[in-house]
Amino acid sequence: MLFAKLLPHDGNFFELFNQHADCIVMAAESFSQLVEHYDDTDRRERHAKQVDDAEHAADRLTHQVNRALHKTFITPIDREHIHSLISTMDDVADLLQDAAEAITLYDVPHMTDEIRLLTDLSLKCCQRMRDAVVLLKDVANPATAEASFKTCKEIDQLESDADRVLRSAISKLFRNEPDVREVIKLKAI
Repeated sequence: MLFAKLLPHDGNFFELFNQHADCIVMAAESFSQLVEHYDDTDRRERHAKQVDDAEHAADRLTHQVNRALHKTFITPIDREHIHSLISTMDDVADLLQDAAEAITLYDVPHMTDEIRLLTDLSLKCCQRMRDAVVLLKDVANPATAEASFKTCKEIDQLESDADRVLRSAISKLFRNEPDVREVIKLKAI
């Protein structure tokens, strides 16, 4: 027992997860603003930079979690789960940044209704993911576990909705868009 008290433990992982989730939501909100105000070039560039800034902050937190993981002997949850969670969360931030860069890089002439709907679903999913991450610290509590399960079901439903919108958007794009370049651009986004 005394030996365990001398070893580094905890690593403040849950707080880092929460901060990372906040960065993801900031990136998603900025991406949503980018799409909403796409026709205003100055606002588009400002929101794209905000997405980049949030993604870079998320990257720093990912590195901080990984450093803490290597320095901490006793972790609050399994090491592999910590690594998997922070890596997956970082992937979400990266995908938001990739989408913002693709919109800017390809200079898409306008945002489609499907892009707007997917953006809205993505933002909601990121917000619910943050809600789920906040619950992790107390997931051993049955009420918290139930709330976490409910939140995960909501995220799953949002993902299913987004999949349907995406399939419909791609189908519509290939049927209705005569310019092959626009098809390539919009499909990439």
